[in-house]
Amino acid sequence: MAAPGENLRINSDRLWDSLMEMAKIGPGIAGGNNRQTLTDSDKEGRALFKSWCDAAGLSMGVDQMGTMFMTRAGTDPDALPVYVGSHLDTQPTGGKYDGVLGVLSGLEVVRSLNDLGIKTKHPIVVTNWTNEEGARFAPAMLASGVFAGVHTQDYAYARKDLDGLTFGDELKRIGWVGDEKVGARKMHAYFEYHIEQGPILEAQNKQIGVVTHCQGLWWLEFTLTGKEAHTGSTPMNMRVNAGLAMARILEMVQT
Repeated sequence: MAAPGENLRINSDRLWDSLMEMAKIGPGIAGGNNRQTLTDSDKEGRALFKSWCDAAGLSMGVDQMGTMFMTRAGTDPDALPVYVGSHLDTQPTGGKYDGVLGVLSGLEVVRSLNDLGIKTKHPIVVTNWTNEEGARFAPAMLASGVFAGVHTQDYAYARKDLDGLTFGDELKRIGWVGDEKVGARKMHAYFEYHIEQGPILEAQNKQIGVVTHCQGLWWLEFTLTGKEAHTGSTPMNMRVNAGLAMARILEMVQT
């Protein structure tokens, strides 16, 4: 049992070993991973994660989008759970930490609490959201989007990959259609430890960054219409060149 006020630490070696073991499933290029959602590799990764959660004494719930909720009971039956998690699926050329670290670090918190004999008032739920990346079935954050009411479940089930296979059929094929209604769970808090694997910290020789803002996406679709002109006899200042206009727009976006 940890002493009151003691600075608790996880077992970083165990977390690292778990990350490396998960990375063996769906190996990608340059040391990364290709474990896209609802593939056989995703199924294998889910099974490994479940086995670790079983060993840690967690109980599993799965909703109808295939999201895994692994629960460590709290001491107060009326206290809402604290959720921590991310996703195990990757991009086709994804890294071995993006998303996976958020899931397995949550598991490591539970493992460490078990090691130290610490009980918490609130239940802790380690979560693996389905299809957060959106690489195979667009859009991204699909299961969490249904959970939050942004998308309907029918919309999500009808999403198709490049081979014409639907999300709903593939979820059923790998055996991860759960019984829980999506979005029925209530939360006290939600935490996500995340690595996007961008170049900024490495370029600045820094080990960690503190998030101060959330990225917002703004999707625009527009058409640029040019005018045909002879390439040899029409100078640029007399053309209506859609390609040049697009280049100038892209330059403005970058700045």
